Amino acid sequence: QGWSSLLLTIFLFSMLAMEPILHCLENNDGYLFTEHCKQGEAMLFPYSVMSTAAMLLYFLLLSDLSVFSTRVSAFALICTRVVSEVALFLFGLTFFVCAFACAVSALEQDDPDFAGIPTSALQLYKISLGMFSGSHYDMLMDYPALMIAIFFYVVTTVIFMLNLLIAQLNCSYQATYQDMVGFARLNRGKIVTETMPSVSKKRWERFSGALRLDERVEFGEGDIGLSGGIQVWEPASANITTVDMIRRFGGSTSPAAQWPEEENAGDDEEDRFDRMEKLIEKAMKRMTSSSKGGKKGNAGGSSMGQSSSDQAGGESGSAHESGNE
Repeated sequence: QGWSSLLLTIFLFSMLAMEPILHCLENNDGYLFTEHCKQGEAMLFPYSVMSTAAMLLYFLLLSDLSVFSTRVSAFALICTRVVSEVALFLFGLTFFVCAFACAVSALEQDDPDFAGIPTSALQLYKISLGMFSGSHYDMLMDYPALMIAIFFYVVTTVIFMLNLLIAQLNCSYQATYQDMVGFARLNRGKIVTETMPSVSKKRWERFSGALRLDERVEFGEGDIGLSGGIQVWEPASANITTVDMIRRFGGSTSPAAQWPEEENAGDDEEDRFDRMEKLIEKAMKRMTSSSKGGKKGNAGGSSMGQSSSDQAGGESGSAHESGNE
């Protein structure tokens, strides 16, 4: 941000020196504020270039406002972290552009789009960025060797290099996003600490008084807690707890009094037994549920076997009666 501020100051002074209205003060043809004179029109283009750079720097400095949202600040930090990957891609792309521009210039061909190294490099950049028109591709059909060279360039840069850039950005994003929220909070703290010296004492006292940190906050309705905190309300169903997380001790609240010892301080055996008991209960529930399912299956199988045996007995009885007749 310091370099951006310095460059912005330089551009603003350059704009003041190139202001077309100031150059037209002596020759304004009767108009007080005009930029259309011989000296002013000569400064219009460089002045517009300085204005463009100054506007970009203005919006770049506005990125400091992203600290008001941790999520936006983390995204901005990720963008700055992956810029190095994009720079590596541009370096590799420039290398291949120079290589193929020199190779195409050495090739015997009369295509005006690839006449010389600078022109060929410009056209190759257009191909990589998708700015090469279709009619120019049709002209390559008259030069088969040139078309083959352009084909290998497209495979190398558009297919291979771009997909490699996507893979690098994906890996870099996954590797850095886990820590970006913490970095965003550190960045916010840095900006706060840098801003604190410029805050007046009266304003700081008014702000700290509005926080009411000397008042005791409530743990719950009617449950008065400690001072020095800021109470934040949330729905009762947001964080359901079945065990009271607040440890309460009877006795004096004097800071000089000794802190009371906990009943089971340093003894983790009960916690271990509680965890073992919960694991056993879960295992028993699974065993009982599986045994019930097995009994139901056996009962169904036995009922089917009994019905089949009854049916077989009935058929044998009927056959015996028919023999007696």
